[in-house]
Amino acid sequence: MVLGPLVLPTRSAVRREKRIDSPIYLVHNVEHMLGEFEEKVLLAVLRLDHDAYGRTIRREIAKRTGRKVSISAVYTTLDRLEQKGLLRSRLEDPTPQRGGRRKKSFQLEAAGARELKDAYRSYRNMVQGLEEQLESR
Repeated sequence: MVLGPLVLPTRSAVRREKRIDSPIYLVHNVEHMLGEFEEKVLLAVLRLDHDAYGRTIRREIAKRTGRKVSISAVYTTLDRLEQKGLLRSRLEDPTPQRGGRRKKSFQLEAAGARELKDAYRSYRNMVQGLEEQLESR
């Protein structure tokens, strides 16, 4: 996705205060950037497999991170990840235990698995060689 032209002056142009007319195009695909919380949600969905519902995802993240997570943050993120094509949702059959209401389950799409793999690879590369320093602090 091309965001548009960005005009960057050269050093000499800055000194002379002239504008450069040749645009430089920045290409950045925002759809494939995961935020930290999005990664946690995808990891929880992967771990929970067929038991990935809003509340179970929330509990899994809280259990593994030790942080409180609001259910609205989870559902907002699930919706966003579904719009990006990284997850898919499915409405389960209504149950008497839920007062006849339906439960929405989530599954990882192939694109979501790829994004998680890329994020994991990137994180692993960043910490490579720093394990001792990170564990000693």
